[in-house]
Amino acid sequence: MARLTRVRPLEELEERIGVRIPDRNRLERALTHSSFRSDKGKGRSYERLEFLGDRVLGLVIADKLFEMFPDADEGELSLRLNALVNAETCAAVADEIGLYDFVRQGGDLKRLAPSRTRSIRADLMESLIAAIYLSAGIEAARAFIESRWGHRLNESVEARRDPKTALQEWAHQRGPETPNYEVIDRSGPDHNPSFTIRVHVDGVEPSEGEGRSKRLAEQAAATAMLIREKVWKDEGS
Repeated sequence: MARLTRVRPLEELEERIGVRIPDRNRLERALTHSSFRSDKGKGRSYERLEFLGDRVLGLVIADKLFEMFPDADEGELSLRLNALVNAETCAAVADEIGLYDFVRQGGDLKRLAPSRTRSIRADLMESLIAAIYLSAGIEAARAFIESRWGHRLNESVEARRDPKTALQEWAHQRGPETPNYEVIDRSGPDHNPSFTIRVHVDGVEPSEGEGRSKRLAEQAAATAMLIREKVWKDEGS
């Protein structure tokens, strides 16, 4: 059996998030990484809850964006949605809560650099949302999401154009070479994979991005390069 890393009491997490989750088994599963195997066997990790939480988060955020931006077209709404539900944002919300303090895991995950655990922190955030939804219903999940994503929803920023197109145009201004994208990592279950993509532009240091599909990861990598090279402003700063 894998070694279980000591975690904080679940009551402390409930205080941090302001939600009571009476089903302790479900809450523990929402916080259990697949590297931990209890004596109850396999299938006790957060992966199924993460699958559901991803959909609940997407629905709540999409509904809120639809309400807040009545004049936005489908393309703008999609860009805003992707920015709000991607791994980077979910991990940032998890970090604000200190959610990683509560993860049950076997091995040495907590010794890894933050850049290596971002997808795990994002997954934990989504699995927690699923636990809230199943225990207290959609309105409780909506209230929690809006409380944690609210300032991000209200940021008065314009949705950007497609970052891959913008990067290609910028690269062509520098020379004839087209940006080249390569997959450097794929993780997660088949139903909900996570990709890490590295983009190369001749004469420029490569950049990386993560996403739930190759397309989203490529867009994240392109965005990272555009921001680093000061073609785009970092809206998160």
